[in-house]
Amino acid sequence: MSTSLSPLLAPLFSSAAMRAVCDDTAYLQHMLDFEAALARAEAATGVVPASAASPIARACKADRFDLAALAESATRSGNLAIPLVKALTAAVAGADPDAARYVHWGATSQDVIDTATMLGLRAAIDALLTDLDRAIAGFAMLARQHRDTATVARTWLQHALPMPFGLKLAEYAAALHRSRRRLRRLREEELALQFGGAAGTLAALGDKGLAVAEKLAAELDLPLPDAPWHTHRDRIAEAASAVAILTGTCGKIARDISLMMQTDVAEAFEPAGEGRGGSSTMPHKRNPVAAATALAAAGMAPNLAATIFAAQVQDHERSAGPWHAEWPTLPTLLLVASGALAAIVDIAEGLEVDAERMRKNLDATRGLIMAEAVTFALAKKIGKSDAHHLVEVASKKASAGKRHLRDVLTDDPEVTAHLGAEDIAKLFEPMAYQGVSQALIDHLLASLQGK
Repeated sequence: MSTSLSPLLAPLFSSAAMRAVCDDTAYLQHMLDFEAALARAEAATGVVPASAASPIARACKADRFDLAALAESATRSGNLAIPLVKALTAAVAGADPDAARYVHWGATSQDVIDTATMLGLRAAIDALLTDLDRAIAGFAMLARQHRDTATVARTWLQHALPMPFGLKLAEYAAALHRSRRRLRRLREEELALQFGGAAGTLAALGDKGLAVAEKLAAELDLPLPDAPWHTHRDRIAEAASAVAILTGTCGKIARDISLMMQTDVAEAFEPAGEGRGGSSTMPHKRNPVAAATALAAAGMAPNLAATIFAAQVQDHERSAGPWHAEWPTLPTLLLVASGALAAIVDIAEGLEVDAERMRKNLDATRGLIMAEAVTFALAKKIGKSDAHHLVEVASKKASAGKRHLRDVLTDDPEVTAHLGAEDIAKLFEPMAYQGVSQALIDHLLASLQGK
């Protein structure tokens, strides 16, 4: 699970916490944690001498190994575990030749690499959950603050109806919470130990294979699967799916924010700061830089996840090629997801809302945004079809004459025969036409407490 973004670009597209998780040394340590735990599990079950466990565990320190040399050797062996086991055996032999005989006893390279991936995924999910908690809390607080702030609901990028801005924000929080639930479940149930030996039968351990596996899972605090899963990659694919979905949610929020930050809209803004969002030539610019990071990640994540999905098609009991494709792809997906989420945290905790501009934008169409409200009020008197026709004609007249729809309706005897001027005026108060929005906000905020 090595870092797959360059040092120059990594800070732009990933969080510091995720870079630490995906660091080469951290990944190597996870592999060594497997070897140390294996030695302890096999000593506890009588597979190897009890005296072998401690010397092996003491040698399992990542800083004792030459990463560059391991990487070069991996090009000849086909994976990183083979040169690592050789180097670990030599390190143990330097202190205890007898213990060195039992390094990596009964395991295979894929056991080491896949279990290290599970340990890395656990740490990665923890990093994502920390930021998810912050983003959800930030949007929930904003939703409460703006549950009575009227804004434009847009469909097909056009003004549609009025809505409380708090509903939009509560939807952000709830969507992120659904990703939080997926990741929590994955962490608890799906990040399983991989331990099957050369072909998934644990034949080298005789009748003690299951006992060692159970002890090894306990040592690493990983769920014990029913059987080894060397070429059944649904666990990895499910993790990739959950991470890609999270990244897509971040992208949706970022898209909205970037659109609201447009000069012509100017309803909500990322937090400002010295040197933030500027242009190399235009000193007046305030660009949506956090949103851009999340949108870039949302553009990359589906293709990265697709590579993981394609890697599910593996041959027989151990595969060549598809398994290898996961190694650079999964950490890259985790890194860009973390960058997207960090950007959304930044927005959730510092969003600047211009309620006055929102109200001005509601009035930009000179009342047309309330056409549906008028239609349904009239429909109660004359039926929906006739009401729709009357308001449609009035809307076109208002647009052509650049008049307020309220004034056109008030001048129309076919309308005033059923609705008085005072009734019509009341229909043009945006927050009087919000349906069950307030109840929906309550439902969404309440859902954040669920597991």
